[in-house]
Amino acid sequence: MSRISEELKDRRKDEIISACAELYQTFSFREITIKKIGDVISFSRTSIYNYFQTKEEIFLALLRKEYELWISDLVRIQSDNMNLTCSGFAGALAESLGKRQVMLKIMSTSLYDMETECSIGHLTDFKRVYGMSMKEIRNCLDKFFPYLTNWDKLDFIYSFFPFMFGIYPYTTLTENQRKAMQLAGVKHVNMTVYDMVYNHVIKMLS
Repeated sequence: MSRISEELKDRRKDEIISACAELYQTFSFREITIKKIGDVISFSRTSIYNYFQTKEEIFLALLRKEYELWISDLVRIQSDNMNLTCSGFAGALAESLGKRQVMLKIMSTSLYDMETECSIGHLTDFKRVYGMSMKEIRNCLDKFFPYLTNWDKLDFIYSFFPFMFGIYPYTTLTENQRKAMQLAGVKHVNMTVYDMVYNHVIKMLS
C-alpha cells in the first residue's frame, strides 16, 4: 500500500511540474501562480501544498528536471564518443544546451528569487543535481582533454557555468528590447544558443 502511495505521490509531483512547464510556454514567471497551476492539474489545487509550499519550489523542481535531462546528454556525449576534438566537443555541448531553452530561461530570469523562497530541502535537492552537472562537465574534460591541467579544467568550469546565465537573455530579445537597442545605437549580433556556446567553448579550450 505504501509503495502505491509513493507512486501516486511521484505522479502528482510530476503532473504539477508538467503543468508549470506548460504554463511557462505562455506566461511569465511573475504571471504564473499556484492557482493557475491548480487549474491545469487533474486533482485539487489545495493538494499542491502537500508537495510544494510556493510556486518558486515548483519552478525549482522544473529546473532540477531540466538539469537532469542535460546531465543525461552529458553522460551520452561521453559514452558515444571515444575521442572528441575541441570543435567536436564544442558542437556536442552546444547541441545539448540548445535543447534546454527552459533551463536557460529559468536560470537567467528567476533563479535568484526562486532560491530565496524555497525550503532548504528543495534547495538542497536542486543543488545536488547542479553539482552533478558540474561533475559531468569535469568528466568530459578529463576524458577528451587529458592534457589540460587541473587549473585549466577548473577555469573552464567556473567560467562556463556563470556564462550560461547570460545565454537566454542574449539570444531571446523582446521587440521592446530590440527597438530600445536600435534607438540607443547599440549593435546586437543575432546568435543562437548553439552559436554562443560553440564559440565560447572553442575560445576556452584553444
